[in-house]
Amino acid sequence: MTYSGDTRVGGPADVRELPGLRISKLAVGPMDNNAYLLRCRRTGEGVLIDAADAYRILELIGDQGLARVVTTHRHPDHWGALAEVVGTTGARTVAHPADSADLPVSVDEPVEHGAHIAVGESRLEVVHLRGHTPGSIALRYDDPAGHTHLFTGDSLFPGGVGKTHSPADFASLIDDVEQRVFAAMDDDTWVYPGHGRDTTLGAERPHLGEWRARGW
Repeated sequence: MTYSGDTRVGGPADVRELPGLRISKLAVGPMDNNAYLLRCRRTGEGVLIDAADAYRILELIGDQGLARVVTTHRHPDHWGALAEVVGTTGARTVAHPADSADLPVSVDEPVEHGAHIAVGESRLEVVHLRGHTPGSIALRYDDPAGHTHLFTGDSLFPGGVGKTHSPADFASLIDDVEQRVFAAMDDDTWVYPGHGRDTTLGAERPHLGEWRARGW
């Protein structure tokens, strides 16, 4: 199956089969959010990134169950279905403590920069990217074939970093994105954003200077 990352609200999930994980990308809700269901191919354990729409996400999860829901940041379009998904599946909640007070349910597993989140026999590394919100996180997965996959929430998109509300917040975010993402990961790193199409770090790297100069 060929994965493109191009999805639309109301359409099917786009599925990517990696050696250790199956990634299902689903576009949902009035703000065209991306929700990602990661499932370990050996154990079947599932982890959801951003519970943005209950009906479509629960349909995607099906009867295989869900171990955890990771919320990338505190904005409501990314957690609008969190309480219902957790209540239905019994999944544990994961988020950065700086954003956890704004979520509709308590956080079972608070995570800081550098922490790891299990997905069966695989694991995600937490990358704290401060600026879009204080507790915004990205999730890094290094697959056994030697490629990196990065789920960035609203911190990095094709064409720039996420929205910020002050020059200080922008400086914080662009610094973190440069140091913790572009300086730490290769050009073939695949970027899965919180809205819209996917990209790669190689496609975005030449524009870092432009982003910093324009201030957004």
